[in-house]
Amino acid sequence: MHILIKKKNLIYKHYRIKCAVGKRGIGIKKKEGDFITPIGTFKIKYILYRKDRINKPKSVFKTLQITKKMGWCDDPISKKYNKLITYPFKYNAEKLYRKNNIYDILIVLNYNMKPIIKNKGSAIFIHVAKKNYSSTEGCVAVKKNDLLKLIRNLTKKTSVKII
Repeated sequence: MHILIKKKNLIYKHYRIKCAVGKRGIGIKKKEGDFITPIGTFKIKYILYRKDRINKPKSVFKTLQITKKMGWCDDPISKKYNKLITYPFKYNAEKLYRKNNIYDILIVLNYNMKPIIKNKGSAIFIHVAKKNYSSTEGCVAVKKNDLLKLIRNLTKKTSVKII
């Protein structure tokens, strides 16, 4: 069973959810920071969440609590490129513990993970959308309630197909 992401819609089972995608749309991702949501079919790796903002989500996937020291390496020079990291960290990384709510809960997809290709792009998540559904840097974003409902209904066979 696929989660289908097409234009600005996320479709799964009988759900049709409005979503935001990369500022430059959906396409072939060429490099880190190109603002493109990559075309492809991806597996769900695990779920990250902020315990201080939401209850632990019910899911068949592994769930990890986001701490103040967690980040995601987006620096191609690092051996930890496109991986979860712990601060302090000497390379560029995106903080996961944020003031805004977009990373209160997120689904980590296996984009560019086996093998990891330097500069090809990192951190493709399904995360919480901003109120106005403004575009992302390459992720997919939906309303928090929709994301929680989606996570409860995932199975181990669920994949994410972006077209």
